[in-house]
Amino acid sequence: MSFFGKLKDRLFKTSSKLDEGLSDIVGDGTPEVAEVAAPAVVPDPVPSLVTPAPVPPPSTPEPAARPGLLGRLFGREEVEVPRRALDDAMLEEIEDLLVASDMGVGTAQRVTANLAEGRMGRRLSVPEIKGVLAGEVARIMDGVARPMPLYPKRPQVVLVVGVNGSGKTTTIGKLASQFRAAGKTVVIAAGDTFRAAAVEQLQVWGQRAGVPVLTAAQGSDPASLAYDAMEKAGRDGADLLLIDTAGRLQNRQDLMEELAKIVRVIRKKDPSAPHNTLLVLDATTGQNALSQVEIFQKIADVTGLVMTKLDGTAKGGVLVALADRFGLPIHAIGVGEQIDDLAPFDPEEFARALTGAA
Repeated sequence: MSFFGKLKDRLFKTSSKLDEGLSDIVGDGTPEVAEVAAPAVVPDPVPSLVTPAPVPPPSTPEPAARPGLLGRLFGREEVEVPRRALDDAMLEEIEDLLVASDMGVGTAQRVTANLAEGRMGRRLSVPEIKGVLAGEVARIMDGVARPMPLYPKRPQVVLVVGVNGSGKTTTIGKLASQFRAAGKTVVIAAGDTFRAAAVEQLQVWGQRAGVPVLTAAQGSDPASLAYDAMEKAGRDGADLLLIDTAGRLQNRQDLMEELAKIVRVIRKKDPSAPHNTLLVLDATTGQNALSQVEIFQKIADVTGLVMTKLDGTAKGGVLVALADRFGLPIHAIGVGEQIDDLAPFDPEEFARALTGAA
């Protein structure tokens, strides 16, 4: 299955919520007849060595309802498509629906304002509304869809940060695998020195990716590990050094100061490092992701985002709110636990999957 296929399948919780909501909103309107192409009738194949017996012409019973002239001419059948005239009340309902999918009030207002432009009073169907919403979401996110930049500096230091359980470790493993497949030499530093389970999990991902994992004694200073890892990666001529960090709540001042110390120590070794600081966000946290970006950006100078767990939430709209508010590059999104379930962010595919548009 293509990644878009996975994305569309696994964003079902969000897209189905929007689909049900739009159906309820438009369902109050009056159905309108629309013509759709009737399926072509293909006769059963006849073996070439068999002469078919003559078949009497079939009787043609009078149809209960005759299609329109164009339908008869072009083989189309008529179906009823619910439509509703776009007015202020309908716009407010759509805005509430977008807010409920964690798109945020400001972003939802902008999207619905653009939906209204030139369409007030027009009778719209659910597929038409989805198409417009998908276009608006893609427009918002087009400017932030950028891959993680690679630099000639060796090693290129990539610091990975985020709150507890956001998916940092699995993201590092997936990134390491992809960079190694692209011909880069990669080293991972297990910077969560306080949790043995975190180090073990990272070692498992390192084995899957075929990448070495540098560790330190449990409880050691993570800033010292980062410094040592930079020295070793430099001696070995590695292209990339991915540094894991312990999960930390953005409202814990002591933990955030520890992260600030890691950044200071890295910059003592190389003033231009870290060259990338990736903030890994858990989509299931919804609007809380906005405050995480704000705090981590101040402490660690975040350069890009990775959104995980989009397959387990009806709050996928938060990624639109993040793009609209911060404009930070979104490098990749994850929709599963497999090593290939992380892919570059594509705004059009994401928009169609999020809204359930065709």
